[in-house]
Amino acid sequence: MAVYDGVQLLDTAGPLEVFSGATHLMGHGYRVRLASVGGCDVVTQWGVRLGVDLDLARVSGFGGTLLVPGGLGFQDALRDAGLLSEVGRLAPFARRVASVCTGAFILAEAGLLDGRRATTHWGYCSDLAEAYPSVAVEPDAIFVRDSPIITSAGVTAGVDMALSLVEEDYGVAMARRLAKWLVVFMQRPGGQSQFSIWQRSRPVRNEALRHLLSDIVAAPESDFSIPAMAEQLSMSVRHFGRLFTREVGISPGQYVERVRVEAARTLLETTEEGLDTVGRRCGFRSAEIMRRAFIRQLGISPRACRERFRSTGVIGV
Repeated sequence: MAVYDGVQLLDTAGPLEVFSGATHLMGHGYRVRLASVGGCDVVTQWGVRLGVDLDLARVSGFGGTLLVPGGLGFQDALRDAGLLSEVGRLAPFARRVASVCTGAFILAEAGLLDGRRATTHWGYCSDLAEAYPSVAVEPDAIFVRDSPIITSAGVTAGVDMALSLVEEDYGVAMARRLAKWLVVFMQRPGGQSQFSIWQRSRPVRNEALRHLLSDIVAAPESDFSIPAMAEQLSMSVRHFGRLFTREVGISPGQYVERVRVEAARTLLETTEEGLDTVGRRCGFRSAEIMRRAFIRQLGISPRACRERFRSTGVIGV
């Protein structure tokens, strides 16, 4: 694992726990080492010091997995010529190369993602696509395999990816046993979009349209058909549709559905109300229509969303 100052602790510790846990359960398996430029200890983005095992420059005869975690320090890492050089040097000799979260930027800067599919934390996918146009960014993926490169989404997605590597190395039964041991999903449902519904909308400059968007959020159960919204803004349906799509980045219908799904998700997570009641309160004509909207927007059903994300009643959860 190639680490650096500002690395995310969980990006590093998550996969480390997976590989170490597999080794514990099997009695053999992985040897995980942390390496940095110069072999110096590194300080994570929140100030926790990580002991480093060796200098990246001293790694030779390498045939294992090279993993680059992310973190808020990735911008400084992109300017670290030594780190980029060593990652680029080791990659051709590795059996596979992986990244967690913004570690994908380091792989991209080292030229390892050119012409490949990749992902990163949902909050940085557009930045990755803009900075590295030769990379085919998949913003909703938990992790992406473009052999021999594997990139994963933010933070805990590194655990999902690491479990998939254990499955690749030691089989599905071992990976399932390990997931049970770690009390995590063997394969989590849905994609990153379930965590980033608001991130997918642009800032809006038109004042009247901003007020309309606020009205939709405040009362999603109201009539927000396209004709009704166009009338509210004293526009033709055609002009309204063009303005909305240009300003918001998606169609009016898609936006209304997105807001209603978010409102419904909040009720599902915080109340005991039935699906029909939740649907009506959020502007869906039936639970089935709401279910189809959830699948489109989040990749999971309302029932699965409730089971997975609802509060446990414990403070801070």
